[in-house]
Amino acid sequence: MSQEDATGSTVARRQLGRFLRELRGRARYSVRASAQEFEWSETKMWRIESGLTSMRGQDVKMMCQFYGAPEETTTALMALAKETKANGWWMSYSDAIPEDFDLYIGLEDAAAELDGYWIDVVPGLLQTERYARALIERRVGISPEVVDRRVRLRMARHTLLLRMVRPLWARIVLDEAVLHRPIGGADVMIEQLRYLVVMSQRNNLAIRVIPFSAGTHRGISSGRFVKLDFPSLANGSPSEPTTVYVEGYTGALFLEKPNEIERYSEAFAELWEASMSEVESVNYIAKLARETQ
Repeated sequence: MSQEDATGSTVARRQLGRFLRELRGRARYSVRASAQEFEWSETKMWRIESGLTSMRGQDVKMMCQFYGAPEETTTALMALAKETKANGWWMSYSDAIPEDFDLYIGLEDAAAELDGYWIDVVPGLLQTERYARALIERRVGISPEVVDRRVRLRMARHTLLLRMVRPLWARIVLDEAVLHRPIGGADVMIEQLRYLVVMSQRNNLAIRVIPFSAGTHRGISSGRFVKLDFPSLANGSPSEPTTVYVEGYTGALFLEKPNEIERYSEAFAELWEASMSEVESVNYIAKLARETQ
C-alpha cells in the first residue's frame, strides 16, 4: 500500500468511491470502458470506487464530466476529494459540500449493524412522514420543494430495516425525553409512538428507553451518536472499518480511530445496560401513546 493510500480519511474516500461508482452506473459505462477513457488500469478504477486511494480534484472533475454529472454534484465531489487526504474529518455544511449531499446515508446503507443513542428526537430510520416533516420544516432557509425532497429521502431509509435481503440490524437507545417531546403536536406524536411499537416487533430491531431515573450516565457526556459496523469479507475481516457518526448543528464528525471506536462502544454498552429491557421499553412507549392527548 502506498503512503498516499495509507493516510487520509477512509470515510471520505469510501463515500467518494460510492458516489463515483453510482455515477458510472447511471451513465451505463463499464469499469473497462471508463478505465480506457481515463487511460487508467481497471485495478485503479476498482481501488477508486472501493475507497482505497485518495483522489485529486481534477481527476474527479474529469470523471464527473465524462459521466455527465450535474455541476453541483461535480463541485461537491471535488470538495470531497480534498478531504481524502485529511487525517480526520469534520464535514462542515458551510463548506463546498452542501447539506443536501448526505454522506452519512451511504454509510448507513452499506452497514450491517447499527448501535445508536438519541437524546433529542426519534432516529431518522424510525421517523414517520409527519414527524420528519415537522422537524425538517423548522430548518431556516429551505424551500417547500427541498422539504419534500428531504422527507422522501428520510422515508426511503426505512427500507434498510424492512428489506428482505441483508436487512440492517439495529440496537436503538432512546432517552426518555425523546418520547415526551411533542414534535408536530399530539396527533403526530401518537402516530410516531405507535410506529415505534410496531417496528419494535421486528427481529432485526431492538429499542430500549433509558429513563430519567437512570440519573447520570455516559450519554450525558457523549451526546447523540451512531456506531456503524460493516459486513465481513470471505476471510472474516470487515469490508469497511467501524465508523462513529456524530451530528452537530453546523456539520458532522466521522470517527474511525480504534481508541475512538472503543470509547463509543463502551458508552453504548453502558447505556444499553442502564436502559429498560426491550419489553419494558415497548410497553412504556405503548402506554405513552395511549395517554398522550
